[in-house]
Parts: sequence; C-alpha cells; structure tokens
Amino acid sequence: MIGIIGIAVIFVMVFGGYMAAGGKLGIILASLPYEFTMIGGAAIGAFVISNDMSAIKHTLKAVGKVFKGPKWKHADYRDLLCLLFELIRLAKQNPVGLEEHIEAPESSSIFNRYPRILADHEAVELICDTLRSASMNYDDPHQVEEVLEKRMEANLHHNLHASHALQNVADALPALGIVAAVLGVIKTMGSIDQPPEILGKLIGGALVGTFLGVFLAYGLVGPFAAKVKSVVEEDGHFYQLIREVLVANLYNHAANICIEVGRQNTPGHNRPSFAELEEAIKTVKDAA
Repeated sequence: MIGIIGIAVIFVMVFGGYMAAGGKLGIILASLPYEFTMIGGAAIGAFVISNDMSAIKHTLKAVGKVFKGPKWKHADYRDLLCLLFELIRLAKQNPVGLEEHIEAPESSSIFNRYPRILADHEAVELICDTLRSASMNYDDPHQVEEVLEKRMEANLHHNLHASHALQNVADALPALGIVAAVLGVIKTMGSIDQPPEILGKLIGGALVGTFLGVFLAYGLVGPFAAKVKSVVEEDGHFYQLIREVLVANLYNHAANICIEVGRQNTPGHNRPSFAELEEAIKTVKDAA
C-alpha cells in the first residue's frame, strides 16, 4: 500500500507541478508512446541480455516486494523462537527422538504447528541441516558457525540479484533517454524547413525522451531497486536469527538461554517482549 502511495505522490507532484507552472501535457502525451517504446524496449532488451531466464523470473517476482513489504512479521519471529525452543529442548532430552523431525519436517508434528515457517524451504533446510550437524558431535562449533556464515552470505547475495538487476536498468535509463532524444533531434533536422510552431513541437517531443529516461530511472526503477534491497535485507534477519540460536545451542547453552540470545538479536520492531515470549513458550510446553 505504501508503495502505491509513493508512486501516486511522484506522478502528482511532477506532472501537477508542470501543469501548475503553465505546461501543457499535449506534447508529452503525443510523444510518450513512441519515446516509451524506444526507451522501455531498449531497457527491457538490455535487461534480458544481461540476465538468464532464472534471474529474469526472480527479478519479476521480487518487484512484488515493493508493494508487499517484508515476508516475515512480528508473529513469525515469535513463532520461530518457539519452534527452535521445541527442537532444542527435544535435542537435549531425546536426541534420537529429534531425528524424525529433522529428517522429515513435512510430517513433523512440531514443524506442522508453524505452517508459515514450514512452507519456507530455506528456513526449514537451515534448521534441519544445522541440528543434524550438531548431532554429529563436532569438536569445534566454530566449524558449523563458519559454514552457516558462508551459507548466509551466499543466500543474501543470490536474493540481492534482483535489486542489482533493477539498479542496472535504472543506471541505463538516462542514457537510453538521450538516445531517444538524439533520434528526435535527427527527425527534427529532417523537417528544418518547417515553420517555428512545428519545429517547436518536434523539439519538445525529442526532449520528452530525455525527460522520460531520467524520470523512470530516478522516480521509479531506482526506488524499486532500493526497496527490493531493503526488503531482502530485512527478511535476511529471520535466517540470521536461526543461525544465532542454533550456534548458541552448539555451545551447549540451555534452551531458554539459546532462545533469549535469539530474542535479543531480533530487529527491534519485530522483537517479542520477554513476557510475550515467555507466555508463548509456556503455551508450547503445556501443549506438549
């Protein structure tokens, strides 16, 4: 919703200010289809050339994040801490009993209590792989911690590709706008024998290309890239939380201590209060 409001503000302020200053939309509207075809078509072509099909699909899907915002909400962080508490407690009380949950999470009674987390393939794999590593009795927990850190970096790099791809398009749009403007000037020079009022419209139409390239770059595509990056980094905290809690478990801290480490490392606006988390964990214990 906030993304739609931002787009509306951009259009109202830019074109409203232009019209309030006495500008007329006629020239812009007359040239817009042709200029947009050249600039937009060239931008899409360059985007397709510089990305494979997987990256193209990933980028198109990521654009939705501009309007949806981060995937993980306050309740999801609380549920994640409760899920990790249950798994860590079981690992300490009955290591053999944990195996059925981490080897087949889709049929696990614990995981199925948290369907949003279970639906996220990366989160489930991260939890199960790390708990499986912990069950191998690593002599040095730093080994697992290092593997997790590299995995986090690789996932973040992959998820940020859509933002980089959009930013590359944004960087190219002003230059493509100049290309369209130059073509407009070439067209104008072919009509140099026309009266001033016709030449004025032709020159104005050519300048629409420069305007459109800059407007799309800094008014739409650039902000889209920045928002996608922000959302990806925000959602990355969810997976970092898994890492923090399970690394604490590798050092044989009590389950409550591991969960408190995770709670303290949760971003402030999504962090459950101590009392809220205690109540949620109490409910989990009662259900068990």
